[in-house]
Amino acid sequence: MNLLITGANGQLGNELRRLAAGYERQRFFFTDVEELDITQPGAVEAYFDRHRIQAAVNCAAYTAVDRAETDEAAAMLINAVAVRHLAEACTRRHARLIHISTDYVFDGRACMPYREDHPAAPLSAYGRTKLAGEREALTVPQSVVIRTSWLYSAFGNNFVKTMLRLGRERDSLEVVSDQIGTPTCAADLAQCIMTIVESMQDGHFTPGVFHFSGEGVCSWYDFACQIMRLAGLPCHVQPVESKDRPTTAIRPYYSVLNKAAVKTAYGIRIPHWQASLEKCLREILYPHPETCTR
Repeated sequence: MNLLITGANGQLGNELRRLAAGYERQRFFFTDVEELDITQPGAVEAYFDRHRIQAAVNCAAYTAVDRAETDEAAAMLINAVAVRHLAEACTRRHARLIHISTDYVFDGRACMPYREDHPAAPLSAYGRTKLAGEREALTVPQSVVIRTSWLYSAFGNNFVKTMLRLGRERDSLEVVSDQIGTPTCAADLAQCIMTIVESMQDGHFTPGVFHFSGEGVCSWYDFACQIMRLAGLPCHVQPVESKDRPTTAIRPYYSVLNKAAVKTAYGIRIPHWQASLEKCLREILYPHPETCTR
């Protein structure tokens, strides 16, 4: 199966690159904006025809949450309009689409893990554009939307790497303790995606919206404390409330995701966030020579 991966230079795209060698039934086409500008419908159509794409995984996204508040048009172009182009190309060719979304489509006012059918009510421009992208993706009859949260990896810039840097530079730092969710290692999400891709060829594919994040629950403060502890950094992490660390975009206070649906549909076992963090930190702190950390 000819499989297109967009946003291939990001955290998730790089994790999919690493998995590719283990999947001989797929022929991977890894692209980022340099190889394929998905905001250009003609380019998308031509790429699908040239490479006879049978399925696509859209990892491309505008993820500058605060900047999106003043540049929503740019966020909408990448997070929704570009998804429409991919969706139309897939629909015309009876190809399948996997699209990655976010916990930011919810308002964070729940007190129990969000199920897929919970009404979306984004609080930010980023959340609105990602929700619009979900709706575009779901126009494809055979599509999957995966909502995830607090993504990190050994690649690119993310909360884990920021905490490691600050932990080396400072004796103490403050991290918000009243925003609750679950960290997600991009390597775990990439494995979930490939399980779904494999199901397309095995006859067990189930379209729809699914949630995927690490198991367990924590605050950003808890997450930061665990990073410092596992990395052996003496930096003291102090809890603060969100009101004391205002941001341009409003973050959901509670965004724990219920993963029962994806476990049932695809038989996926999800590691606890602490176990995945420990594994990722070993890679960041003691990298092998072949590890890419772009």
